[in-house]
Amino acid sequence: MDYPPRVRALLDRAQADGGDTVVVRAKGERYEGTLMPHHGFSGEDILTVKLPSGYNIGIAVGDIDAVEVTAKHEATRAERRLPPPTKDKLTVAVLGTGGTIASYVDYRTGAVHPAVTAEELVFSVPELLEVCNVRARVIYSIFSENLKPENWQHLAREVAKELSSGAAGVIIPQGTDTLHFTTAALSFMVRDLTGPVVVVGAQRSSDRPSSDSALNLLSAAHVSVANLGEVVAVMHGETSDTFGQIHRGTKVRKMHSSRRDAFRSLNATPLGRVHPDGTVELTDRALPRARGPTKVDDALETKVALVTFYPGQRPTELEAILQGLRGIVIAGTGLGHVAHDLIPILHRATRDGVAVVMTTQTLQGRVSMRVYDTGRDLLKAGVIEGQDMTPETAYVKLMWVLGHTRDHAEVASAMATNVAGEINPRIGLDEFAE
Repeated sequence: MDYPPRVRALLDRAQADGGDTVVVRAKGERYEGTLMPHHGFSGEDILTVKLPSGYNIGIAVGDIDAVEVTAKHEATRAERRLPPPTKDKLTVAVLGTGGTIASYVDYRTGAVHPAVTAEELVFSVPELLEVCNVRARVIYSIFSENLKPENWQHLAREVAKELSSGAAGVIIPQGTDTLHFTTAALSFMVRDLTGPVVVVGAQRSSDRPSSDSALNLLSAAHVSVANLGEVVAVMHGETSDTFGQIHRGTKVRKMHSSRRDAFRSLNATPLGRVHPDGTVELTDRALPRARGPTKVDDALETKVALVTFYPGQRPTELEAILQGLRGIVIAGTGLGHVAHDLIPILHRATRDGVAVVMTTQTLQGRVSMRVYDTGRDLLKAGVIEGQDMTPETAYVKLMWVLGHTRDHAEVASAMATNVAGEINPRIGLDEFAE
């Protein structure tokens, strides 16, 4: 492992290397922890140690009196196999995809990487095996920002395969940044679910003392054996570890970059809660398990864009975006508006067969384009109202709808039809997520 010369010389004397457990004595203080690698943000003469609390401390080489290795880092891990299923528990499939929830520290670089195997993820929270039998495999191991529609399609087919082969439920650990895109996509593509499909993530990696990965995974396991026949997201309900919330896959959205309770149901209330003792509370809006068989309808038109309107947006920019598209979702202002000089561009696009759907940047509330002249002009231009769908859900749904038809009237009708709980006919005070 590469260290600056003074740090390397100190470690060579102690026969220490990255990943080793060490005791460092400096200025009369004793620090014990894991020796971390040098990286681009480290000072040239700084030794970094990860304390048992999970936090790193930097110690100047000139202040160090001694370094002692108390345990050597093992470069390889012994392969662990999941135990055979028992008759007293339901079997749940864990389909690994990567992300913070399935993370470990790479001591060569100090970076956090996805777990190598699904078994590794399961054994990181061994209490899972007390809730259900587990069969686990990795579908892909990538960060969520790199997921593409073809990944959603592949995942939909794998979900159906697991449910059709006897799994009582499916858990999909994924990175949180695009988790709500995945839940929406699976909600449209996988139908007649014989068990819950639980997409779960973590805001903070397992090497941090404030990690939410263990409780979220365990909550997902309890939900996966409940009488539920929907695609849901299960994440922290508040910043402490008091309960997890169960969000419908088409109504959930990440609303904070780092809080553990970052996920909210928008224009809807959560489908239920899961408590640390394993109790799962479901509302009467939650759909029970279907008789099956579970079906996959994964036709998607990928030539669709999601665009946010902003003041000063030039018509030429919108024209450039529309080139080669078959559909576009616009996050407009308020009730669903854009600047008036963009309306002729959208009108021309609809005449050319491009499906244009309007949603709102406010995220909460319903698009209503009959209130003001701008909205009525957009309707005359052939723009389709996105109801109370979030822009992300409308984007995924438009891809799915266009995968089945290009006829404008049929597209408009399908976008206005509630398929997977994405449209709430009535939004009350309880549905406003603060």
